[in-house]
Amino acid sequence: MTDTRLDPLVTYGLFLAWAVHDAEELARGPRWLREELPGLRERFPGVPERVWKAMESVDEREFAAAVGVMAVVVASAAVAGARSGGRSGFYQGAVTGFGLHGLVHLAQAAVARDVTPGAATSPLVVIPFSLWARGRLRRAGVLRPVGAGGVAAGLAVAAGATVAAHGVGRRLAARF
Repeated sequence: MTDTRLDPLVTYGLFLAWAVHDAEELARGPRWLREELPGLRERFPGVPERVWKAMESVDEREFAAAVGVMAVVVASAAVAGARSGGRSGFYQGAVTGFGLHGLVHLAQAAVARDVTPGAATSPLVVIPFSLWARGRLRRAGVLRPVGAGGVAAGLAVAAGATVAAHGVGRRLAARF
């Protein structure tokens, strides 16, 4: 049996959950990275130097600008979901990508052996919201199935959006 009514919290909740999660990242991200980078470099000598240099160069202004850029992307996905009754592929992909991104944060924390920025809200907000929203979409009869290819694509899109947001954030931070 499907429930054709979709609570707006299912769609707009994506932005709310993302905002809570990114508030944690804003509060801890750049400072944590500055403090932990020397130890991470030592523990992971195989990481290319250009990666470390790129991570070193991210300051609070760039990070905040990148979060602002990502806010536009996530808000757009939430609106697309609301307008389509949850049917939007963009919205559903964002929900799936958001949940997978939470798993990436947990993996990063495990590898770093530390509570990394984003790791606290991932099991409390990101992953539960994504599972709940997908369940609501399933009950509404609008959820598109996601296979291994969809998972890989979702992770690639999330990574690409993050890189693009930081690129735009760097340009914005340099202008203002």
